[in-house]
Amino acid sequence: MATIKDIAREANVSTAAVSRILNYDQTLSVSDDTRQRVLEVAQQLDYKPSKRRSSGKAAKEEKRTFQIGLVIALTPQDEVNDPYFLSIRQGIERRCEQIGLNISSVIRINEETIYSNFQEMDGLIVIGSIDIAEGNPFYLQNTNVVFVNSSPDEDRFDSVISDYERATEGVLHQLFAAGHERIGYIGGKEMVKRLNGEVYRMEDTREKTFQRITKEKGLYNTEYTFIGEWTSAGGYELMKEALDKGNRPSAFVVASDPMAIGAMRALHEAGIKVPEEMALISFDDIEAAAFLNPPLSSVKVHTDEMGALAVDTLLSRLKGRQIPVKVVLPTKLIVRESC
Repeated sequence: MATIKDIAREANVSTAAVSRILNYDQTLSVSDDTRQRVLEVAQQLDYKPSKRRSSGKAAKEEKRTFQIGLVIALTPQDEVNDPYFLSIRQGIERRCEQIGLNISSVIRINEETIYSNFQEMDGLIVIGSIDIAEGNPFYLQNTNVVFVNSSPDEDRFDSVISDYERATEGVLHQLFAAGHERIGYIGGKEMVKRLNGEVYRMEDTREKTFQRITKEKGLYNTEYTFIGEWTSAGGYELMKEALDKGNRPSAFVVASDPMAIGAMRALHEAGIKVPEEMALISFDDIEAAAFLNPPLSSVKVHTDEMGALAVDTLLSRLKGRQIPVKVVLPTKLIVRESC
């Protein structure tokens, strides 16, 4: 009997791509020729989808039969603007391909989707901030759900997050040690989505930790906090706003590298030297951070590993684990010339 791996080999594409094409996932970015080629090869090989088994099987068989879905809070354009979540998704897809776990559906909350499809999944991996309080039947009946980058209900569901609280503490201590006391914060709006389309804002861990520590030291100034869009354009506009106010901070903590890239552009246009007149430390440590002028100090977040661990965590739940787990990954501050 032909398998997805057989089709992938004949069509010269990945097994993850074959799986999503055969499940008519329109969010997969492939050419029409590739999509048609996969469908033709599947027909030539007389491929038949394997039926889900309800009885216990060996781990190898379980990996082949489980059907999982990805629920994503971001649009494709959001992923382009900030590669953080794209890297998580790619980590999930790579790990699923390695162990033969089938991603049968990709659902973006902002799109019109029939959420009854959830009922056909053995489990879900949720990427981003999604509110489950409205009581979707899948969540009420099934605990095979892993949240990545959020942890909304630790008593029921698994989650994989990075330790942003400790990371922010490390960033501030680095700036304190360099003698900075007037420290500003540039961050994005942490938006939480409901399945019904409603959206509301939640305070980001980095912003909350920044406020707590600077208040403890008597250094917090509301005039130094700027919140906008999670994009380079957002960072650019927020830094321009900060410079227009005058009495600017001597350093800024920026919540993401794309925002920091925009902020550095605004500083360059204003003739403000980094780090001599303004120090910057950011988060994510994307590839471009090391090649900016000056190179950007940034907190390394292990996004690929977050995705892989989400898959492993879901698989262990599907194999019978009952107690929910919360996986907290450490980060690492990479100090470069920007601070």
